[in-house]
Amino acid sequence: MWLNRTSQSAIRAVLYVADHSRDGPVRVDDIARALAAPRNYLSKTLHALMRAGVLRSVRGRGGGFELAVAPDRLPVGRVIAPFQPMEARRCLTGRPECSSEHPCLAHRHWERVANTVSEFFENTTIADLLARPSGTRAPRAKRVRPRNRRSIPIDSR
Repeated sequence: MWLNRTSQSAIRAVLYVADHSRDGPVRVDDIARALAAPRNYLSKTLHALMRAGVLRSVRGRGGGFELAVAPDRLPVGRVIAPFQPMEARRCLTGRPECSSEHPCLAHRHWERVANTVSEFFENTTIADLLARPSGTRAPRAKRVRPRNRRSIPIDSR
């Protein structure tokens, strides 16, 4: 299973919310800035996660998003489910129909890998991904410079 861009963004956003929500709901602007993601695109992703019961929206001043499920009860597969069906597997050789009944040449070998990947998504929780060995810190978000910004010399008259 290959993850599409939206599924990857959803995982990153949920990890960010889980890691930063101890002080209250996390604003979409903060998530977008930390993930270097377009705000509108991320907002649609977060609302899809809300409809799926992964996130909860808090309105008003100090509002934002928070997890609707405890991180230790939230499998990664549930985060990507709104964007990509878990049962969707691609044939390694690209055949449109590939199954145990009609296998391609790679099916027997690829099926083991695909099953392992599926087990990962079903059994790995957001809390598992956030767990860090003691004494280590979370990586810092990349600082993103705005594009198309030009230096304007200041006239010193």
